[in-house]
Amino acid sequence: METVLLVENPSTRGFTTLSAQLWYSSSRLEKAHSLTEDGVSAKTAAALRAAMQRLFDGKPQHTDGRLTKENLWREAQVSRATMNRATAILTEWNDHIAEHGTITPGEALRDDEITRLRRKLAEKTSECTFLNMRLEAAATAIAALHHDNTQLRQEFSAIGDRVIPLRPAAQRTRT
Repeated sequence: METVLLVENPSTRGFTTLSAQLWYSSSRLEKAHSLTEDGVSAKTAAALRAAMQRLFDGKPQHTDGRLTKENLWREAQVSRATMNRATAILTEWNDHIAEHGTITPGEALRDDEITRLRRKLAEKTSECTFLNMRLEAAATAIAALHHDNTQLRQEFSAIGDRVIPLRPAAQRTRT
């Protein structure tokens, strides 16, 4: 003999069997039992772990690669709420970030390249400043020599016929 329990159903203003009420709950209960120790389904846990690894390796497929939780759930293509239910995976994420920081390998390479280029720029700027100073000194020396040369030419032309030869004219023709 089978016992049937009747449950009042306010939406229909009548009674239904308890087994009819439990079909939804039982499927939900089965779903709850298929959760891993991570707090999410095995498929979701695998997607989150794969996304986490891609982000740590600097090889994102769906994001810009920054190590943020937003990028984690976007990279895994799950909702933020689903990611937040995966507490064990988030603990792994937080531990890795605490140990290694939020800089990806690509960002580290970029930062090293920027540092190298800034150092090279400083060297070139220093060299350019030194060469500019030498150029200004040379221009000043050339201007001073030009001024002296112009002054000597003016003095020589003013003297004109007053130049007295050191040797008499007769001796100059013999040589």
